Amino acid sequence: MTYQEALDKINSRLLFGMKPGLERITALLEALGNPHKKLRCVHVCGTNGKGTTCTLTASVLREAGYKTALNISPYVLDFRERFQIDGKMISQEELAREMDVIWPQVERLDKEGCAISEFELVTAIAFHWFASQDCDIAVIEVGMGGAYDATNVIPTPEAAAIVSISLDHTAWLGDTVAKIAREKAGVIKEGGRVVLYPEQQPEVREIVENACREKGARLVVPDMSAVRVLKEDIDGTDFRVGNLTLHTPFLGDHQVKNAAVALEVVEILRERGFAISDGALAEGFRKAFIPARMEILSRRPLCLLDGGHNPGCALALREALERFVPGRKAAIVGMMADKDSAAALETVGPLFSKIIAVRPENPRALEADKLAETAARFCPEAIAAKSCRDALELAMEDLGPEDALVVCGSFYLAGEIRDMLRERLANPPKG
Repeated sequence: MTYQEALDKINSRLLFGMKPGLERITALLEALGNPHKKLRCVHVCGTNGKGTTCTLTASVLREAGYKTALNISPYVLDFRERFQIDGKMISQEELAREMDVIWPQVERLDKEGCAISEFELVTAIAFHWFASQDCDIAVIEVGMGGAYDATNVIPTPEAAAIVSISLDHTAWLGDTVAKIAREKAGVIKEGGRVVLYPEQQPEVREIVENACREKGARLVVPDMSAVRVLKEDIDGTDFRVGNLTLHTPFLGDHQVKNAAVALEVVEILRERGFAISDGALAEGFRKAFIPARMEILSRRPLCLLDGGHNPGCALALREALERFVPGRKAAIVGMMADKDSAAALETVGPLFSKIIAVRPENPRALEADKLAETAARFCPEAIAAKSCRDALELAMEDLGPEDALVVCGSFYLAGEIRDMLRERLANPPKG
């Protein structure tokens, strides 16, 4: 099949919605020869910080010379970002070939009453491709939850990480942090090695500690008293741990904590026989990159693109803007209807002189006029735009070279508007 046909078939599985449980993914992977059992994995779950922790870990492993697979969710710019080996996405031709192998098994399972969801299919593609390419290790980001997420079909990983846990996907995971923590703790397996983000609510830590005891797993929590921040600016953070000085391009105190989690994962991998020098560690951290994570698209005017979409992300964005972007700020905001837009706007809205609301091209997106109505409660000027291009022109009307434009609220918005921003900001307004 062609690449477009493969994408269409993958997207057709969206009609089955999100279906927690491991029975269907297990059946599909068994039909494919259980490729996930041939991989050595790092497994990362949590609410905020998964992508950063996965990216840092994979970048270090790559610098150390290991053939490193990376499976992320969601993607920002290109669907193929979900499947990477040594920093390169799967090619369109390879993805089509993977679907030639996997799709007949999906159709067979359909006939047997075992309907594979979109995320289950994506997970199967990742495991099958990574195994076929003889990867040394795969860094796997949990999609949603933990215990019943399709990625949790893997055997005990080399290391597991549980990053910051807060409220998100409450309709699926539970309406309290404790309920969500129990679901996330489901990634802890017999005899495993688990790194826990150092700043958690007490009930979260208790739940994870209990799960580790029950499973005979070793728990590591980074000691942040051993981490000394040397320098922070819009380009990232320099910090020192022991005799090692590191730079992470990601902004904020929480990103230093994510880096500390990745450091502990690397230490566990060293114990497990991976040869990772301090030089590879430092270079891996320095080179790590994620589009739309407080990404700087221009400097004059400053333009920041951030796809964070839950309360924890909104708080991190606010803290970064307050510390590193002191001037006048305008925002383009687009969010999904199932996210708590009022909470997010209450957090960041007062920082902006103007908010332009837009509806991303996604069936789940919130209408621009409804988002603008909410934004008006927290910002002196809030208007609705007809499209991303319209929103960008409205934002640029009175944006001076010393001002900042922040585009935030959704990875779907980030993916849709990123190229427009780069093109438009190459020709900034006069002033």
